[in-house]
Amino acid sequence: MKTAFVTGGTGFIGGRLVALLVERGVEVRALARSKAGMEKVKALGATPVQGDVTDPKSMKEALRGCDVVFHVAAMYEIGARYTSQIEAVNVDGTRNVFETALEVGVPKIVLTSTAGVHGDTKGKMVDETHRIPFETLKSSTVYEQTKWRAHYEVALPMIEQGAPIVIVESGGVYGPEDHSVLGDLLELYVRGRLPVLPDRDTTLTLVYVDDVAEGHILAAEKGRIGESYCMGYQPLSFGQFADLWPKVSGRSNVLLKMPSALVRPTWLLMALIEKIVPLPALLSGEAVRSVGTTWIINCRKAQDELGWTPRPVEEGLKLTFDWLNKKYNQR
Repeated sequence: MKTAFVTGGTGFIGGRLVALLVERGVEVRALARSKAGMEKVKALGATPVQGDVTDPKSMKEALRGCDVVFHVAAMYEIGARYTSQIEAVNVDGTRNVFETALEVGVPKIVLTSTAGVHGDTKGKMVDETHRIPFETLKSSTVYEQTKWRAHYEVALPMIEQGAPIVIVESGGVYGPEDHSVLGDLLELYVRGRLPVLPDRDTTLTLVYVDDVAEGHILAAEKGRIGESYCMGYQPLSFGQFADLWPKVSGRSNVLLKMPSALVRPTWLLMALIEKIVPLPALLSGEAVRSVGTTWIINCRKAQDELGWTPRPVEEGLKLTFDWLNKKYNQR
């Protein structure tokens, strides 16, 4: 791999992917929508390409001559008010990237999908062969619904038509610069503002951000065309995850961890409030409705076929807390 094109290179996973590729001596062209995004791409040592996944023309010339395109870009927002924007980016944007890459002859495409396409696994572990109908996602977030559509309605049909696509299904990604609900919880904890964990039962297969980025590179180098690779290290509930925080950080325990059975019934109220007053993602109707959900995936395929070796959660948490402590000037 000599030249790579990255969408979402200014984001959480994409930024780390760009950095790792540059470290390997790969010439990286990264899509950026704003001047600030372009400066961030430059700081990572990559070439910024001003454009957007919703505008195929903005990507076309930069895609020419690339050995691989990593389509990491996605709109990850929790809250019903983002529905139309999320669909435009996550579904239509994915189609735009694939069609433009194929038009200019890019030989390999790596798609960042998510364990969320499997829906609520209801406490069971599933692998890449597990598939659910879209109707079962009606009570999930718009983000998950659009990622399911990008995976099953865009990527798989194009694979069947011969598109050279490899799919990475990431678990619950955490680490520095995370702006998801996981990142919000860790930030509040470090700042001493999380006496109560609002959900102890939701379960994710957690994975450190650098390991997912490394997994993308391995998928490009070793992944089989048309295959999906689940990537996560360890399934942990929010309660179990929070139990690790004081062990790693030396801080106090979260005093109370709320069971999902007490929290979930309030989702309609939160959704109503959200229509009047913007709420943090953690308190949105979508987030509250999702409490108690489990996303548990088997990741042996990525380890066996790609040689992928993710780090333990405690190790990733130490790196995350070091970054948060520095950001908030905490000891």
